[in-house]
Amino acid sequence: MGNSSSSLSLLSPFSLSRATYSLESWLVGFARETLVEVCQQGVTVGHLSITDSQGTYSFGNSDLEKGQHVTIQVVNDTFWTRVLFGGDLGFSEAYLVGDIEISDLKGVIDLWLDNRSGLTGLSTLAARAISTISAFSSAFLGQTHTRSRLNVIASYDTSNALFQCFLSKEMQYSCGLWDTPEYGVKGDLLFGPTDGDLESAQERKLHHVLKAARVKPGDRVLEFGTGWGALAITAAKDFGCSVETFTLSIEQKKLAEERIRAAGLQDMINVHLCDYRDLPASFEKSFDAFVSIEMVEHVGSKHYNTYFKVIDWALKSEKASAVVTGTTLPEARWTAYQEEDFIRRYMWPNSSLPSPTCLITAATAASNSRLELESVENHGAHYPRTLRTWGRKLEANFPQWRDAVIKDQPALQDPAELEAFLRKWRYMFVYAAAGFAKGYITCHMLTWRREHLAPVDCA
Repeated sequence: MGNSSSSLSLLSPFSLSRATYSLESWLVGFARETLVEVCQQGVTVGHLSITDSQGTYSFGNSDLEKGQHVTIQVVNDTFWTRVLFGGDLGFSEAYLVGDIEISDLKGVIDLWLDNRSGLTGLSTLAARAISTISAFSSAFLGQTHTRSRLNVIASYDTSNALFQCFLSKEMQYSCGLWDTPEYGVKGDLLFGPTDGDLESAQERKLHHVLKAARVKPGDRVLEFGTGWGALAITAAKDFGCSVETFTLSIEQKKLAEERIRAAGLQDMINVHLCDYRDLPASFEKSFDAFVSIEMVEHVGSKHYNTYFKVIDWALKSEKASAVVTGTTLPEARWTAYQEEDFIRRYMWPNSSLPSPTCLITAATAASNSRLELESVENHGAHYPRTLRTWGRKLEANFPQWRDAVIKDQPALQDPAELEAFLRKWRYMFVYAAAGFAKGYITCHMLTWRREHLAPVDCA
């Protein structure tokens, strides 16, 4: 009985609480010690200073003239375990929930990318196992009809008001093209932003895509990925085309149709809430051009052939063209098994970036060479300014859109939820901009044409 009583006393709430606290403390200490050692060896470019309840830890070169200098204030010691078990994804989560305060968000992401090869120790076995499972799931299961719809709900059905807060007036959610009137891709850094610069860059992008497709009055255009109708409206209004455009977002369809009616173009544009694999039989060989702006990232490598088979099936047999733009991975970094990171977890679930060669190979095979590659353009240099501009507009405009966004997402009435929500978008703009600026990701536009369609310079 004495032994039984002793055993029961060990299970008292106080004892369990103390044991749990001791385990948490041990884990935090272990995580801190491990990550400090990794950073001491891995941070060789720039300087990082981390302060927590135990002190300040400095890494890298403290010379102010040599590289980026960033300070992190640890608000909650769970930061250490988040990063140990979650790697860069864990770091982003620590920022989202307020476990840390960062002196320069862009600076810390730049520092991470500049030292990435030396910080591989941050990606632990547990973190890699979780992200690898996600990668294999996307690669083997692909984007099924149900999964595609769920991904759209997470990505685009959140709140139209939110996107109205930071997009340009035509609501184009893709890379703009910056030119001399806006002083190029770094004009905002050199001379500051100007009124209407984003609108100019996005209008230039839409016209560039449609000119590449060689559309003309009376042409029939097929679009995958409606967004809020920017390209369809431009094609109808400025080029005299009729458009059949497809989306999986209920919210986007609703607002796109409102904007189309406001422009008086409802007789020229039809918006379909439908998966691209379920086109009506009447669409076979009936389109002069296909266009898609930054939707291919949601197709998945397993379905690239299907994607281009549908395009080939829908385009006329002669004198037709296809233009696809999308965020891409450099050839050397591309793999079908893309591990989960901040973007794939919190912004575009299960998305998978192609490489240009993947798309070119799939288009050739799926069309039996009926789609002839005409051109490949790299627009990656234009994306950082686009993202910087969205970030500035979010900060400037959110106060006036706050009530509308909260109406769409009532959970944001909680100040903590709202702050995490805004931090997610701030992090995305900076995280993606750094990736484009340093060449870890890029953005391509690919153009194909049918036989007997004259090259663009001769059209």
